[in-house]
Amino acid sequence: MVPKAELHVHLEGTAPPDLVRRVAERNGLRVPEGVFATPDRFAWRDFLDFLQTYDMAASVIRTPDDYRDITYEYLASCAADGAIYVELIASPDHAALVGLSDEEHIAGIAAGIDAARAEHGIEARILLTCIRNLGVEQALRIATYAAGRPHPYVVGFQMAGDEAGYPPGPFAEAYAVAAAAGLGCSVHAGEWAGAESVRAALDLPVTRIGHGVRAIEDPALVAEIAERGLVLECCPTSNVVLGVFESFEAHPLPALREAGVRVTLASDDPPYFGASVGGEYAVARERFGLTDADLVGLTRTAIEASFAEPPLRAALLARLDDDDGRPT
Repeated sequence: MVPKAELHVHLEGTAPPDLVRRVAERNGLRVPEGVFATPDRFAWRDFLDFLQTYDMAASVIRTPDDYRDITYEYLASCAADGAIYVELIASPDHAALVGLSDEEHIAGIAAGIDAARAEHGIEARILLTCIRNLGVEQALRIATYAAGRPHPYVVGFQMAGDEAGYPPGPFAEAYAVAAAAGLGCSVHAGEWAGAESVRAALDLPVTRIGHGVRAIEDPALVAEIAERGLVLECCPTSNVVLGVFESFEAHPLPALREAGVRVTLASDDPPYFGASVGGEYAVARERFGLTDADLVGLTRTAIEASFAEPPLRAALLARLDDDDGRPT
């Protein structure tokens, strides 16, 4: 099995419908009306509607134990797919909306990471994300909190939300705070806004771009990304299901690779899109024609571009060099 790594997955968005219902029942809550289209499928019509469904589903996640279980179950499923490392994008804003403190939020996720490592041999770290449509001040609060290194597993800063409505420029101060503290920085760009969004993101102190695939609309920008060695966190299934591209055949990942851009594979919000980390690697093999050696190369890129602490990064690279990628 090809060893895998994932740098772009939203933690609250990893919980499938069954787990959302179990968490709600444990907390004595009803899942909000309109979350599910069928018992096994979330309901949404377009990207902004998806964001609303995501928020409603996340509203039943109320306790550190909930975050622990969601983290553990997702990482266990990744390990079954052959993943050795995952970076989880966690939202303090979602936790705060249900009354959880930052400390409780992180502690729950960390407990899930520890349990998954102990039982499945998979490693994971946390990227704290601001939500751009909640404003600059809130982004700065989260960046400042992350910069204080509240837990050894917090290694990076991200920005998600409504990309088209909220360009990255006004959030420069938040990114400056995170970068000055030595946190790895990434930003969503080039998904729901075009190449201009990616170009604007390059003014931030980032080494990775979440999605970034619409950079393909500007060949000069693609060349600059390749020259700077920036890494794109590509989520092909998400892009096709949401309609960013009409088909896998139209997806630019192969063209970006051919242009020398470093790319990785990720599932984004897996149960919403019928995705998984193993499924993304299968798409790359079956739809994009990548060989197993190519896929191992993508995993190597992900580990090299990860925000994991250097000893862990070195250990993961050594593990990747083992014959089967599994822990010894």
